[in-house]
Amino acid sequence: MVARVQIKIELVAQDDATKLFEFECQNRVFFEKWVPTRGEAYYEFDSFCHILSNLLQDQAEGKDYFHLIRDEHGTILGRINIVDIQVIDSVKSGHIGYRIGESHRGRGIASDAVRLLVQKAVEEYYITLLYAKTTMNNLASQKVLEKNHFLFVTTDHDQNESEPFRHYVWNA
Repeated sequence: MVARVQIKIELVAQDDATKLFEFECQNRVFFEKWVPTRGEAYYEFDSFCHILSNLLQDQAEGKDYFHLIRDEHGTILGRINIVDIQVIDSVKSGHIGYRIGESHRGRGIASDAVRLLVQKAVEEYYITLLYAKTTMNNLASQKVLEKNHFLFVTTDHDQNESEPFRHYVWNA
């Protein structure tokens, strides 16, 4: 059995661009087995930096929160985000997504990161309703969500996606 890794999640900053770009490039093939591609431009450094700057602007405005998952040495193990934040009838909600680097899977990192993000969502961002989705074949991600008390809602095709997704919800 592989030893459990102690992790922390922290907001992405512009200073993280180089290391984050390297992480994304190293794991591109692995990630694209599970989620739709981000396109060629995402894997060109200048374009990546421009995309990151736009994301950080949205983060500064409280529209989205982008986090790195790091180990005790500061190594990037993955990413976890809350996006599309909105308030409807005084309920603040958002959609979570996460990705763990291929060499770091199978050690409970995603489960721990989701737990930490849910806690941060409630305590720091005042979000009480979270949505998530996984591709049908991503059983590991489905287990992560269910372990963190996300409830399965439905299966359907998202717009412009060829594969059906399983949709989940978590409510404080």
